[in-house]
Amino acid sequence: MITISNLHFSYGQRPVFSGLNLRLAAGTICGLLGRNGTGKSTLLRNIGGFLFPQKGQITTLGFQPGRRQPAFLEQVILLPETFQLPPVSMRQWLKNNAPFYARFDLDAFHRYAKDFEIPSTPRLTELSYGQQKKAMISFALATNAPLLLMDEPTNGLDIVGKSQFRKIIAGAIDESRAILISTHQVKDLEQLIDRILIIDEGKLVFDQPLASVADKLLFKLSFDPTEEEQSLYCETSFKGSALILPNTEQKESRPDLEMLYKAITTDPVTINAQFK
Repeated sequence: MITISNLHFSYGQRPVFSGLNLRLAAGTICGLLGRNGTGKSTLLRNIGGFLFPQKGQITTLGFQPGRRQPAFLEQVILLPETFQLPPVSMRQWLKNNAPFYARFDLDAFHRYAKDFEIPSTPRLTELSYGQQKKAMISFALATNAPLLLMDEPTNGLDIVGKSQFRKIIAGAIDESRAILISTHQVKDLEQLIDRILIIDEGKLVFDQPLASVADKLLFKLSFDPTEEEQSLYCETSFKGSALILPNTEQKESRPDLEMLYKAITTDPVTINAQFK
């Protein structure tokens, strides 16, 4: 669905990517993790055809995104982190925007809006920011676009809203579409994503299915100094040491994505060596 080869991109004299490579198939909910300013939003916009590589090639859904052909644009939708909605009704907004997406399903939109408990108001501007974001998520999903790019979608959502988001997204994925979610709020994506991408300083430093993470790494709380010495990554506290260990005995544990992210950005070589 997405193939990126030798991507180079910069803002003026500030380089963002220098030779990034990536492949993403359909049927995947992929989490794109990284610090603010490391290029997550830039990558989404290059994939969606809103920014253009200085070097290298991107193929999305068989198209070159930068050409912005109508047949491509109706198959991909980008939900930005911030947006400004006009002072119109939801009905009018849908009337203006839904026709750009040939697969748009109005009934599905209303189901998502109901699940998100979005109140009915005369104007979209009367909704809170969190409610506006829920409306835009509902619209994005209802387009039935094969590729959905989401930039920090849980910003502005309360605890209930984040739970609703995870449930709705999990129910929306199928083998014909892919969802790429950029975030620095790692905990919001746990139990949702099935593949992890981590970008640091403009480089893709980690790319693994979540199943492989659970297979190769053991996450545990320990009071054993010997285990701490053997760990790949350690965080100590009065509750004990939170460890990432090589999973040599194929034990089951629940991957802690926030801890994994810290481990990767601290020492990517050591963690990646476990997957060779």
